[in-house]
Amino acid sequence: MGSKTDLFQSPDYYQLDELLSEEQKMVRETVRTYVKKEISPIIEDYAQRAEFPYQIVKQLGDIGCFGPTIPVEYGGGGMDYISYGLMMQELERGDSGVRSTASVQGSLVMFPIYAYGSEEQKQKYLHKLGTGEFLGCFGLTEPDHGSDPAGMTTNIRDAGDDVILNGAKMWISNAPFSQVAVVWAKDESGDIRGLIVERGMEGFTTPTTHGKWSLRASATGELVFDNVRVPKQNIFPGVKGLKGPLGCLSKARYGIAWGALGAAMDCYDTALRYSKERVQFDRPIGGFQLQQKKLAEMITEITKAQLMVWRLGTLMNENRATAAQISMAKRNSCEVAANIAREARQMLGGMGITGEYSIMRHMMNLESVITYEGTHDVHLLITGMDVTGLNAFK
Repeated sequence: MGSKTDLFQSPDYYQLDELLSEEQKMVRETVRTYVKKEISPIIEDYAQRAEFPYQIVKQLGDIGCFGPTIPVEYGGGGMDYISYGLMMQELERGDSGVRSTASVQGSLVMFPIYAYGSEEQKQKYLHKLGTGEFLGCFGLTEPDHGSDPAGMTTNIRDAGDDVILNGAKMWISNAPFSQVAVVWAKDESGDIRGLIVERGMEGFTTPTTHGKWSLRASATGELVFDNVRVPKQNIFPGVKGLKGPLGCLSKARYGIAWGALGAAMDCYDTALRYSKERVQFDRPIGGFQLQQKKLAEMITEITKAQLMVWRLGTLMNENRATAAQISMAKRNSCEVAANIAREARQMLGGMGITGEYSIMRHMMNLESVITYEGTHDVHLLITGMDVTGLNAFK
């Protein structure tokens, strides 16, 4: 397929740019330029072939998309949370799978090593992950334990200077290409512990997940542990229990709240441009009431969601955002994006299902984004529990 010119223009109906610092706008511009140059021309082809563009790992490291909020001395970008959100928005505007690669690396691999790891672990892994020399993955979800991670059966048992790791994880982004995996397992006393597993450790394999209709340009796999001997120095000293993995997921969900909006913006922008060019009944379809209704609703929902994630970013910067607030934004952005993708696809008629436009790819990707890192329904119940004080999960 020939590469098309990426004409994306970002909607800003309420002049939110006035709320951003010059540095934040510069960060966004850097990532937007990268996406237009390196992602848009190739991503359709990779998605059609269900292949991961591995060259982006080094590129994302070069422009600072891995661990942007982690201090510079530990291989991160030392940026604020709104800059991080804007980065994720621009990456997902290109493709949800590209944003997933960055989210996993920064929030689910670098963040736990930085927050819970020993100084030795930080020095050994963070700089290599930050530059993209290493790709990492995060092993929490199991074949039988998704929304209920406390039920995990992956386990470690003591073996002198090492532990012996057994079990399996599923739906793991980046797994087939990762050099390191942050894995959560139960120890002999039933406590959940995090540990760093390296490719090459005997008994550790990462079979690729095939046959996906969604996130086709992202690499997904399993993590299988068959009596893997892991040195005790690879265990995180700084955390025990579910609060370890859940703390990482809050950071990742925050990035998704911004990211999914990027996909929504791309679908809206595509539909708006098409509506002015496509002529039926002797005039552009953008002049018809039903098409205007669709576009007006899209820009309204995008604007509401932009205000929400901006406010959430401000709370994150002040270290005041709650996990429940992050859940609300993750769920809202995903729902808004999925609805906009579907409406935009209809506006393009038959052209909407082709790879000539990005909409159908976004639409399929968002089906994963709405499910992973807390499903649509589970996030709803988190908000319900937060406002009522009553737990509907038990």
